[in-house]
Amino acid sequence: MTATMTSTNKPQRGEQATPWWRTWPTLTGTAVAVILGIWFFGGMLGGEGMSDNGPLYKVARGPMTIHVTESGTIQAREQVVLKCEVEGQTTIIWIVEEGKHVKKGDLLVELDSSERKDELLEQQIRVKNAEASFIRAREALEITRSQGESDISKAELAYEFAKEDLTKYVEGEYPKELDEMNARIKLAQADLKDAEKTYDWSIKLHEEKYISEADRTRDELRRDRAKLDLDNSEADLKLLLDFTYKRRVRELESDVEQTAMSLERIKRQANANLVQDEADLTARELELKRQTERLATDEDMLIKTKIYAPTDGMVIYATTGQGDRRGNDEPLEAGRGVREREELIHLPTANSMLVNIKIHESSLKKVQVGQPVRVTINALPGREFFGKVTRIAPLPDAQSFWRGNPDLKVYNTEIFLDGELTGVRTGMTCKAQIVVQQLDDALSVPVQSVIRIAGKPTVYVQKGGDTVPVGVELGLDNTDYIHVISGLAEGDRVLTNPPLNDASSAARKPGDAPPGKGDAEAEISDGPAKPAADAEKSQDQSPNNPGDAPGKPSAEQIEKMRERMKNMTPEQREAMRQQRPQGGKRGGGGDQGQ
Repeated sequence: MTATMTSTNKPQRGEQATPWWRTWPTLTGTAVAVILGIWFFGGMLGGEGMSDNGPLYKVARGPMTIHVTESGTIQAREQVVLKCEVEGQTTIIWIVEEGKHVKKGDLLVELDSSERKDELLEQQIRVKNAEASFIRAREALEITRSQGESDISKAELAYEFAKEDLTKYVEGEYPKELDEMNARIKLAQADLKDAEKTYDWSIKLHEEKYISEADRTRDELRRDRAKLDLDNSEADLKLLLDFTYKRRVRELESDVEQTAMSLERIKRQANANLVQDEADLTARELELKRQTERLATDEDMLIKTKIYAPTDGMVIYATTGQGDRRGNDEPLEAGRGVREREELIHLPTANSMLVNIKIHESSLKKVQVGQPVRVTINALPGREFFGKVTRIAPLPDAQSFWRGNPDLKVYNTEIFLDGELTGVRTGMTCKAQIVVQQLDDALSVPVQSVIRIAGKPTVYVQKGGDTVPVGVELGLDNTDYIHVISGLAEGDRVLTNPPLNDASSAARKPGDAPPGKGDAEAEISDGPAKPAADAEKSQDQSPNNPGDAPGKPSAEQIEKMRERMKNMTPEQREAMRQQRPQGGKRGGGGDQGQ
């Protein structure tokens, strides 16, 4: 879109009025040359010839635009960013040519996959081993569970038998043995009684010679045997009552206690074995899951070595129009190494564009979201594009530290472009002029005509045949002019090269040493404007200008100083004003109206 000149004709029905900020005229090289010539010989555009003290500028009312100008880069407003998703570092073995229009599903980048294939094979082996370990752990758990149940059942049975043995002895075996012994004693007593009677008859019969000596002796032995049986039976009963019963009961009770404790040990051991095997199974299961997920990741990494277009669009390399943040300016091409998450390709998804610029902190208070912007693109001379500020970063750009200037504070700013954008491509270099304020009727003077005397902005106004200092109240400034709020009237003629020596003398306190070598350097700021001031001072003291009055710059000096001032950025002029709290400084006062 090219800019049009402001017209007083009203728009016809059905036509849309052109915004005021889209009606700026574009200065050609010839116009610039004419302006510079007028400025040099008679004051810029309002010049009123030369005075004894130098060129004059005639103050006039008219429209004035306050703007901030920065260089930037064109980018697509909406785009798909394709990154390297392969872990670690890899190498590009093929990439689609930049600027080519691709369809959804087309191959864009192919990365080296040889290492990924080897890792995938090794991972498949790890998965098989982990799966076998998991199966072994699972079967071992079942065996442990079954063995534990069997051991517990056997121990419970032994415990039940021990209790039953105790009960059986106390309530069954012991009473039975006691009864048997008592019965045996009774029988032995009866046998003994019978044997004694028999023996008594045997003695009588033996005395009367009815039986032999042998018969008598046999009956005697029978009697003794019966007595011995009775004594044994009574001794067995006493042994049972005093020893055997007590010992047997203690043994059976101990068996019950031991089997109970054995049952508890077996239960605990079985539970411990079960927990151990369950933990081992869980660990094997997690290991199998981890290895399986890693296998899926390796398979995914192998797939991601080929990057396909997710949508239709024109291929833009991520390195186009911007330097790598880590200092790697190597272009994208086959053989180049890339790292994980590195941006490779941008695919614009719409025809809308934006401009990325960086606003210096000194101009930040001037710029606001919504302000109109005029954009010129280096690759499209003669055309102008318009948009508005849509975003200002809340914090300064951290990457300025890596670019060799840690003290530089700039803020990333986005500008959305409007209208027809034919021929505009991502990565083009452009210049954005942000409109801060539009004054329809304002007084303005060149920025170099303002100095500070005693900390106040001052201009030198021609009155009669001389120029006198006049204090002024200033507003904002643009590249060339500064808005004068009060202190001047239309038609006043101001000196475009105010005397720095006067400002220096006004700023010097009574009793100070007279100005000598080095005073001019002390009055000029150490900021961006110092080289120009130093050059101006050295030329003022040069013997090559014998016709110039002391302290009064020549026309050549004025031209060089004006060129330096004109080439300074708004940030440099702002820094120069802020660093000149005392008199004797040039171009100041732009911050008064802010």
